[in-house]
Amino acid sequence: MPEYAPLDLPDDPRLGGNITHFARALRRAGLPIGPGRVIDAISAVIAAGFTEKRDFYWTLHACFVSRPEHRATFAQVFRLYWRDPRYLEHMMSVMLPAIRGVQEDRTARAAEKRAAEALLDGAGPQPPEAGTREPDEETRIDIDATQTMSAEEKLRTLDFEQMSTAEIAAAKRMLARMTLPVPPLVTRRLASAARGPQINRAATLRSAMRRGGELNQIARARRRTRWPNLVVLCDISGSMSQYSRLILHFVHSVANQKGAGWARVHAFTFGTRLTNITRHLATRDVDAALAAAGAEAQDWEGGTRIGTSIATFNRDWSRRVLGQGAVVLLITDGLDRDDTGSLADAMQRLHLSSRHLIWLNPLLRWDGFAPKARGIAAMLPHVDAFRAGHSIASLEELAEALSRGDTGGELARMRAFI
Repeated sequence: MPEYAPLDLPDDPRLGGNITHFARALRRAGLPIGPGRVIDAISAVIAAGFTEKRDFYWTLHACFVSRPEHRATFAQVFRLYWRDPRYLEHMMSVMLPAIRGVQEDRTARAAEKRAAEALLDGAGPQPPEAGTREPDEETRIDIDATQTMSAEEKLRTLDFEQMSTAEIAAAKRMLARMTLPVPPLVTRRLASAARGPQINRAATLRSAMRRGGELNQIARARRRTRWPNLVVLCDISGSMSQYSRLILHFVHSVANQKGAGWARVHAFTFGTRLTNITRHLATRDVDAALAAAGAEAQDWEGGTRIGTSIATFNRDWSRRVLGQGAVVLLITDGLDRDDTGSLADAMQRLHLSSRHLIWLNPLLRWDGFAPKARGIAAMLPHVDAFRAGHSIASLEELAEALSRGDTGGELARMRAFI
């Protein structure tokens, strides 16, 4: 909850109408709120009173927030709607960087842009509708945008945390079209092939035995190939919430693509505990799949215990899902408060059990990032690749690197700091 001075009760409060308008703003920001919840919220405020800011906040929170992912959006809309002076200038400065009001020049915080869009409700400039023209007979070009990036190109490089509601919806559609190709693994087993590079000794001898021991034909063979498993370990703590949700949309797309190349896709979430959400990925509807996964993982936007969670995975799941050369995708910022010694031991065992251990860290979006945190320094020696995971472009770079077998990323440069 944001910390502000207590609310002052006006002479003519019209509290019911204000709560109704506040609920509409929350609905535009993405919260599933209907008339029944609005009536319950007004009744709850009447019963709880309007004297303490904290009581008023949590009363509305209890009526309107039903999922962990909605907490940040509710907090931002509440702050902008109920208290922040001159909030219109504040929101316009978030929506349009060229407008400078009372706010300082900074990047919007989590869910702040979506809250601004919900409260402005079209107050900002809108693009012209398709098929409409200016009333002037001659077409006048004020700005030549031929060299600017398209909207989709800008969305590719935009940080997941800074996306608006519409941008998140567009990003999900782009993620649903992406693939994560991987080259097949060459095994020791042989398969018959007419022009194979190796001699199939067993097949040659069997053929000779059928002809009384006469060797008149040499059978050929080549090595068989198979697809590896993909194992995703995704951090869903408070600092990773928005990144995790969009990356899990991408993982759901990979798991449901036919002919994508992976034998099986296993997914686990962790915050304060480890949760297996693999069975939910089989649901074709991505929203239903993630809703079911979120209901099972009760530690969304909670704390982080990376070492304990990875140790639990090593003990309970590694033998089941890491066999036959599985690729592990670890998605976390590495900010752990557990003992770094146990974290290093858990990471070492995970590294030895997997074919490739790839670490996606959203903190790599900062140019001056250095692995100074103890948790990050303890994890880096035990990974095969260290890459950014904060945008669509970073996931596309991961897919391209996997397809050509080059997954190192920033690993060598980061290890130089340790």
